[in-house]
Amino acid sequence: MDKKIGVYICHCGGNISDYVDVEKVKQSVENDEGIFLVKTTMFACGDANQKEMVDDITKNGLNGVVVASCSPKLHLITFRAVTERANLNKYNYVHANIREQASWAHSDDKSGATETAIRLVKAAIAKVRLAQPLFPFVIKSKKAVAVIGGGVAGLRAAIELSDMGCPVTLIEREHFIGGRVSQWNLLFTTSETGKELVTKLYNEVIDRENITLHTGSEVISSTGNIGAFKLKIKKIPRYIKQECHKGKLQEAIDACPVTVDDSFNFNITGRKAIYHNFPSEYPQEPVIDIKNCTRCGECEKICPSVDFSQKEEIIEIEVGSVLMATGFDSYTPSDGEFGYDQFENVVTLPQFKRIIELNDKKLIFKGKEIKNIAYIYCVGSRQIEGENKYCSRYCCTSAIFAAIHTKNKFENINNYHFTRGIRTYGKQEVLYAESLKKGDIYLQSYEDDPPVVTTVNDKTLVSINDILTSKSKMSVEADLVVLVTGMVPRADNSVAALFKLPKGRDKFFNEIHMKLRPVETVIDGVTICGACQGPKNIMESVNSALSAAAKSFSYVSKGVLELEPIIAKIDKDDCTWCGQCAEACPFDAIKMVKDEKKDIAAINNSVCKGCGMCLPVCPTDAIDLIAYSNREIESMIDALAG
Repeated sequence: MDKKIGVYICHCGGNISDYVDVEKVKQSVENDEGIFLVKTTMFACGDANQKEMVDDITKNGLNGVVVASCSPKLHLITFRAVTERANLNKYNYVHANIREQASWAHSDDKSGATETAIRLVKAAIAKVRLAQPLFPFVIKSKKAVAVIGGGVAGLRAAIELSDMGCPVTLIEREHFIGGRVSQWNLLFTTSETGKELVTKLYNEVIDRENITLHTGSEVISSTGNIGAFKLKIKKIPRYIKQECHKGKLQEAIDACPVTVDDSFNFNITGRKAIYHNFPSEYPQEPVIDIKNCTRCGECEKICPSVDFSQKEEIIEIEVGSVLMATGFDSYTPSDGEFGYDQFENVVTLPQFKRIIELNDKKLIFKGKEIKNIAYIYCVGSRQIEGENKYCSRYCCTSAIFAAIHTKNKFENINNYHFTRGIRTYGKQEVLYAESLKKGDIYLQSYEDDPPVVTTVNDKTLVSINDILTSKSKMSVEADLVVLVTGMVPRADNSVAALFKLPKGRDKFFNEIHMKLRPVETVIDGVTICGACQGPKNIMESVNSALSAAAKSFSYVSKGVLELEPIIAKIDKDDCTWCGQCAEACPFDAIKMVKDEKKDIAAINNSVCKGCGMCLPVCPTDAIDLIAYSNREIESMIDALAG
């Protein structure tokens, strides 16, 4: 069938037309083979233009469409939907990116930008001439979702999925759920406590029959694909019988000879090898830290609930989608960074928040009463030297709220804030105002001139060249120095490697597009939410959890899935199975199978992403990519070459 092609060239409100002569691009292609109409438009993605495109396709019988606009990451799906509304197969549409690849790339050379745009549009036309209707693969999908991570984001996502009628397996590596929120008392802007929030979420989880909670568990194997992920979960026992004798429990804890740092209190206190975190964490059952337990038997003599005969379990489940909510770690300063691990009265903000809760009438640390507190901001964020170039966003508000809480709880507290500028965005600005009203002092420095922590005659001094007072040197004698640390990715996120989740430059998990596809990953069927994809406060984490739950449910709700047909295909006659394609495939989509007479490569259609990594390594050229065949690519190259 001869092609009847429509071409739409976008001004993008000036983003393109400021540097690309859009009319010249139109004139350069309007007489090309197969072109029926060429139009320019101010906003191709606008509703009015989309309606006009539908009318053009249906009235004129167009069987090929090219839109020359911004990145396909933004609007490829938009214009595919337009063609479908006009009853045209969406794979007869080709996108040309003349904003990022022409206008923005050559903003200093308008004639060069125009020439590049012309070539890109001609290449797209060459491809659409050869485009054929394609149809998605349809596979069965297991109506179940695995949520990995039992913090606030994971709990909220599990509840939302449950309410949509979807069975959920909730997997938490620790023996207690709640994540970081369980370690906090008052939460800023709500005055709700972390315990109250976690309690409410936990009660909702256990009240739902279609949520299965596994604590002390981690995923150790993942096979399969979207619609049919097969997961193996290793579950470590508590070594405590469920009918725990609470009356004997404390005696058993007191008798335990092993003391280790208590991670719940960020290592400022110790705990025994048999322990619990009542009342802040759930399930409210004790656990034996088997890694540090010496099995001396002292606890076993006292408490009949201790049971060292319990064994690790391997649980296998099948789900249609996986939702990642693995959370974050707080930045740990390096030795000597602002006096950390050098002076005993230098702590991190998470440690300070636990210190507040561990004291009642007076603020005591290391046996000394605290009156003057210096807060040093942006420790582990916005680093000039180091990996963490990003702003963690929540730290300013968290530090200011902790300072207010400290003044409200204890008498005669003086707060001194050493900042690089305050970022209490949105409604959190009222906390900054409250802090100022309470008399907190704010000092500010440039990024390349941070505060300095020193000791003089056993007194700790924090000094700064304060730009708010024309770089006057200010010093504060501090009883306690609080390093306001940001969020960093989990140090142990081995589960991500099982799913081959991509990471951004900040090392957090990467979504496909922060606005258009904010919780999807390039791994089909795997969504992300919460602070595992970047610094977020509780509200933001919960919002992303709801979004991820909705997207994960969309994968499994119908019981069947339609998958992209743009995948690799094998020419059985030419394939000699050397294995190079399987080695090159980043998604494990290629396996060896036996044909009638020889071993050949086979593509798993459900897993293949159509990335093309296998094509160039094949020594016999036995692999082609649907919709990007050699013929199509060569025609585009010819058009680009002029």
